[in-house]
Amino acid sequence: QVQLVESGGGLVQAGGSLRLSCAASGRTFGSYAMGWFRQAPGKEREFVAAISVNRGSTYCADSVKGRFTISTDNAKNTVYLQMNSLKPDDAAVYYCAAKAPGYYSSDIYTRTYDYDYWGQGTQVTVSS
Repeated sequence: QVQLVESGGGLVQAGGSLRLSCAASGRTFGSYAMGWFRQAPGKEREFVAAISVNRGSTYCADSVKGRFTISTDNAKNTVYLQMNSLKPDDAAVYYCAAKAPGYYSSDIYTRTYDYDYWGQGTQVTVSS
């Protein structure tokens, strides 16, 4: 099992940047595929970015491609989401997610039900 704690959210002006962090407990962080999702008020939780368990593949949603980057530091058990050129539409609660170790049919997972563990979320607000 793994526990996830996000940090780094806050208020930023449009065009600005933020880096979100997600610290994972446990000694098997390198065995989990990881993802970031977000949820705005009144909307469903949506996929933002994912990284494969071997950390060799990443994928971002079209809405953030070219602006957001997902990365990990396995030594620190941490996954990051670097967010640049932020827009008001990016405002949401951002969640980190981990897919439990086991048989993986794919490198990248983009659906909420693919993931087994979730953090509590961190709020990102973008002012126009």
